[in-house]
Amino acid sequence: MSDALDATLRLMRAQTALVKRFDASLGGLHGVSLADFTMLLRLGQAPGDRMRRVDLAEALGLTASGVTRGLAPLERIGLVTRETDARDGRVAYAALTDTGRARLAEMLATAEQVAAEAFAAPPWSKEDTARLSTLLTRLGGTGLPGHGVAP
Repeated sequence: MSDALDATLRLMRAQTALVKRFDASLGGLHGVSLADFTMLLRLGQAPGDRMRRVDLAEALGLTASGVTRGLAPLERIGLVTRETDARDGRVAYAALTDTGRARLAEMLATAEQVAAEAFAAPPWSKEDTARLSTLLTRLGGTGLPGHGVAP
């Protein structure tokens, strides 16, 4: 097996393990998945806590229908609302509600804790974590705006 394939398979297993950790904590404490949290986090970082659904899809690497399916349960539980553009009714926005903003702050604290635990054993230095971020960016892994290493 080539080093590239071995690294790819290890990366995929690590990603699966991380998703399970985040899903367990976020689901158990807040009733959301990592995918839900990521969607809410993107909205929370957008101007006015809202984004056009098509822009949200692009930012998350999803299809427009994938975003619609992902937002539906978040709308039902009152974390997100659908808004239309006052000038163009064809444009649909997803926006955090006041409840969504408050719950996102709680979820963010949980996610920070899970991330810290993931990098705690064996101990990762700040340099190790920064280097990993740089390497993942080179593979096409983008972080959140204003965070991490520039591409």
